[in-house]
Amino acid sequence: MALEERPRSCLLRFRHKLEEDIKPSYLMDHMISDGVMTVDEEEKIRSQPTRKEQAVALLELLLRKDNRAYISFYNALVKETYDDLANLLHDDLPYVLPDAHKSSSDGYTPYVQAMLSEGGVPQRPVVFVSRPELVNRVREKLYRLQKDPGWVTVFGMAGSGKSILAAEAVRHQGLIEECFPGGIHWLSIGQLDKPDLLVKIQSLCFRLEQSLDSQSLHRPPNSLDEAKERLRFLMLRRYPRALLILDDIWDSTVLKTFDIHCRILLTTRNRSLTDSVSGAKYEVEVESGLDENKALEILALYTDTKLHGLPEEARSIVRECKGSPLVVSLIGALLKEKPNRWRYYLSQLQQKQFKRIRKSSSYDYDALDQAMAASIEVLPEDHQELYKDFTVLEQDIKVPAKVLSVLWDLEPEEVEDILEEFVNKSLLFVDSHNKPYLYYLHDLQLDFLVEQNRTQLESLHTKVVHQYQQHYRDGPPISGDEECLYWIRFLTYHMAKANLCQELYSLMFSLDWVSIKSKIMGPAHLINDYVEYGPILDKENSEVRSQFQEFLSLNGHQLEQRPFPDVVQLALSQPHTSEVYRQALLQAQDRASRGKLYFDWLNKNSVESLSRLVIHPHQGSIYSACFSHDGTKIASCGASRTLKVFKSTSGEKLTEIQAHDDEVLCCAFSPDDRLLATCSSDRKVKVWNVERAMLLRVFEEEHEEQVNHCQFTNTARRLLLATCSNDKFMNLWNLNKPSSQNTMFGHFEPVNHCCFSPDDSYVSTSSNDGTVKVTASSANEWKTISVRDVFAEGDEEVLVKCSTWTADGKRIICAARNAALIRTNRLSMVQFCHACPTSNLLAIAYSNYAVELWDLEANKKMADCSGHLSWVQRVQFSPDGSQLLSCSDDQTVRVRLTHSRADKHYCAMTGLNQALIKNNVCVFQVRDGRTGSVLFQSEEKSSRIRCTCMCRQASAVVLGQEDGTVQVLEVPSGKLLATLPGHTKTVLHCKFSQNGQTLITSSEDTTIRVWRWQSGECQVLQGHKEQVRCFSLLSSSPADTRLLSWSFDGTVKMWDTESGEKLQDIRAHRGAILSCHVSPDGCLFATTSADMTAKLWHSESWECVHAFKGHQDCVRSCRFSWDSRRLATGDDNGEIRLWNVKDGSLLKICSREGKDGMDSLHGGWVTDLHFSPDDSLLVSTGGYIKWWDVEKGEALQTFYPTGTALKRIHVSSDFSTFVTIDSIGILYILQRVA
Repeated sequence: MALEERPRSCLLRFRHKLEEDIKPSYLMDHMISDGVMTVDEEEKIRSQPTRKEQAVALLELLLRKDNRAYISFYNALVKETYDDLANLLHDDLPYVLPDAHKSSSDGYTPYVQAMLSEGGVPQRPVVFVSRPELVNRVREKLYRLQKDPGWVTVFGMAGSGKSILAAEAVRHQGLIEECFPGGIHWLSIGQLDKPDLLVKIQSLCFRLEQSLDSQSLHRPPNSLDEAKERLRFLMLRRYPRALLILDDIWDSTVLKTFDIHCRILLTTRNRSLTDSVSGAKYEVEVESGLDENKALEILALYTDTKLHGLPEEARSIVRECKGSPLVVSLIGALLKEKPNRWRYYLSQLQQKQFKRIRKSSSYDYDALDQAMAASIEVLPEDHQELYKDFTVLEQDIKVPAKVLSVLWDLEPEEVEDILEEFVNKSLLFVDSHNKPYLYYLHDLQLDFLVEQNRTQLESLHTKVVHQYQQHYRDGPPISGDEECLYWIRFLTYHMAKANLCQELYSLMFSLDWVSIKSKIMGPAHLINDYVEYGPILDKENSEVRSQFQEFLSLNGHQLEQRPFPDVVQLALSQPHTSEVYRQALLQAQDRASRGKLYFDWLNKNSVESLSRLVIHPHQGSIYSACFSHDGTKIASCGASRTLKVFKSTSGEKLTEIQAHDDEVLCCAFSPDDRLLATCSSDRKVKVWNVERAMLLRVFEEEHEEQVNHCQFTNTARRLLLATCSNDKFMNLWNLNKPSSQNTMFGHFEPVNHCCFSPDDSYVSTSSNDGTVKVTASSANEWKTISVRDVFAEGDEEVLVKCSTWTADGKRIICAARNAALIRTNRLSMVQFCHACPTSNLLAIAYSNYAVELWDLEANKKMADCSGHLSWVQRVQFSPDGSQLLSCSDDQTVRVRLTHSRADKHYCAMTGLNQALIKNNVCVFQVRDGRTGSVLFQSEEKSSRIRCTCMCRQASAVVLGQEDGTVQVLEVPSGKLLATLPGHTKTVLHCKFSQNGQTLITSSEDTTIRVWRWQSGECQVLQGHKEQVRCFSLLSSSPADTRLLSWSFDGTVKMWDTESGEKLQDIRAHRGAILSCHVSPDGCLFATTSADMTAKLWHSESWECVHAFKGHQDCVRSCRFSWDSRRLATGDDNGEIRLWNVKDGSLLKICSREGKDGMDSLHGGWVTDLHFSPDDSLLVSTGGYIKWWDVEKGEALQTFYPTGTALKRIHVSSDFSTFVTIDSIGILYILQRVA
């Protein structure tokens, strides 16, 4: 049968690329194994003199062959990691009928081989015996997933062959075509902590997205919740009929991460794991051992003997092996090399000389121990020592040969030969899906090594560390390959196990290590190290450990950004007393001497801390914490299955209860604080007496899945308890009745959260179906809010995490994706939100460990409350709104003060002469321009202050207010010098003349006023039709009285400030004019507009010299270079363009390298620009501050403020000091490090 037209066309289309890249000798081995190529054909191709000519000959041969050859060639590309080339051929893979060209009688065809290779399903072991009865039972269960999602659990004791059985079950074309045409995807899990699990899911998501178009690629999810949502979307929308195989699951909490309504096959030792997840469930039990005939078959295959030709000792050996496939394979590998030692190895098994220190109740280790000992014994003596080194591996970790090459100080080729010997003796396993190959031990083999070498563990780990230090004495590996990943991930583990405390201190108290590890692996692993090895580090210096930990908690979200931030610059924002800052300053000074830019935040010590209390109440993640209604107590619960109550002032423990049989997901106080309700993954709801720690009620019949949330009514007038569950229902409980009073129906997916309105009239429920339902307490549905409609721009699922009511009960805020009613500028997922019961504040917890306070009225962020080291699960305000509680997977509960931010809605402008004025709602401050210390603070004004300016000559400051009032005050006394009424709307801009005698103001009332402020005389400049946000004197000369003004009406006007005469008036743009700047030589001025253009004008003729086009958003800012030869423009997408003033050509586009991890290139609008005196550097503000190389258009440094939306930056004349203020009122005085 000839090759079909589609694959033929595909080969011809991509022929050139294939000929350029492939190495035919590697690929032909696979094709010969598949039976699609003869040895003679291979020899003919190999006879070609060059690799290119061999490739040409191979493709010529392929075009003459059939579909099977095309599929085999594709599989060979996959196996040899030509992934880009394989992707070119994938879409045109021909269809092979189930009964055509089977490579085995059960449907294991090239099509199946391709499908399983792509999904990472392990290959059959070298010696394989089928277990058809078990395989068919697994397949029968898998067929039940044909129409609906669900779980198939293959469970059995360690070493019973569960993984091989699972892989074999899916080697069937009929099963794949009928049930899982979307693919089979294998994930090895084992005993993972959360950061490692996140890495696994990131890799799976990347693998799934790579098979789609390039537009489907996203940045890696940075939390388990985000990863779960990404995987849910991919499996439900892009791969709806795919099978996910989870191999070796130990923990129900891990399994819950995959509870995403898809088709899953899992292997485990724990039969009850799936009790914690939702959906249809099917089980297959694997007997602890092979039956006698199958075990004998393995021995026959190893020894190349017919079954009936096995010696009589064979049956005795099988009996001693207890049918364990692993033990039988170990003995078989020994007999393969020494086929005359049947009696000897039988006697070895019967000796039982090994005694385990820790016996497992579920498995008899004796046979394994004897087989392992016998297998190791036949190794050359030097190889026995090398094999012992595997003792240091963590369970389920695979290592490349290069790591062992460092450890053994041998050439990689020699290491590979030794490893092949171990694999052939079944002492080691190889993952050949990866290139390079990865090697690993079975859990039971590792257990054996640990038991046998328990007294040498410390020295073995010491050897690893010393070999690493010797090999990498010039610096750690940074390549990002498998070898590098191993060392960066596990070096701290080996140091801790070797008890090399000094080495561990030096490594983890090093800013260089922080930078390298967070760049290669992300911050999650790094933060986990400080938590895990905290007790060791504290012996050296607990204060330094906490300083590094605090630095990571505050900057973890920055360390996830790409391009990767400069860790030294981030660390310069730490307190002056911190070791992190000390190291950063030394490195900054050293690099600055070589021309690198760094900036020290001089006044950071003046920024107040909101942190009040940090408590570590539980071992394991904390899923919920809540204030009592009187604010004196805090209750918390989590993965430890316990409920704890402690004082909110001191953290003193009051009560501890072993509350449930599984993780406790939520706790809530009753209105009178006498009762506490808890709910759990064990499907139960319990009510406790707080004071006596006594269980009062258990509700366990009605919810069929885990109960996610519980809340009492806010008043005791009609006490009810609401609970919601993965079973899609919300129940209302009357504590005096044994069953629920009402069950709320209507959601189609799990219900995550329930919440009573302030007056208890309604209860809101939030669900994975993308809706919030508001229901009257009488159980009649009142309204459905479709939250998913807000996110209409994509087809991803919208999971609503929670909802909260505002204090007046008129609004509901819900959390979904990266929004909580208000859209935030973070890409991180919103985990939880809570509205303050006494103000307009909203607390938002993000997946990147951050907590933020937002003003609901102003739709503006008010404060960053960073500090947690892992995912924040809940936030809650105290009843009086003065404190904020948060709990996290980092095992802590944090209490923060909120009043210091709630009262200060800073809108702030800065003044001149190094004294700086900072405004909040109705108060202004004068601060020292170098230290940031407050020199003077005014009394509260009756109207909000919108603009300020200081007079260079007189010690005076002007305040422009929202009611149109202009006031001039003496500083620092605060004495009122003048009140200047006249404007009818908000004053937007103000400026003193050079001599300080004249004051100019502009307003929303469309006018400009020129004041002789000491006498009160006023000249009104009228003509603009919309608000005048800014103006500029045409030159700094006192003799030049010309004023340039621009407005949202699209016009630019020139005025004589002495006479009030309008000198020029042009309509410059079709849209609002957003900025204007006069060139230093006074010859030109530039305007920018919302019409996405910038224009250059001649100051005398007022002719348009150039129109600059190319921005894709509003052009927000502009600035001439000091030599007037360049113009910089910045837009609302964060892009900065540099233009040639003379000919209007585009010189450079800054920020072209990609997004900085925010919604725009600059983290927000580009609001201000300044050139250095020599025009070599440019500073810009937006969501953060960036410094640029003008010639190259490359970013040189970035400073990330705590808040966002920087509006202006004041720059010293020597370009060494920079002053700005962020959206939450924090002042930054930055000085260049010399």
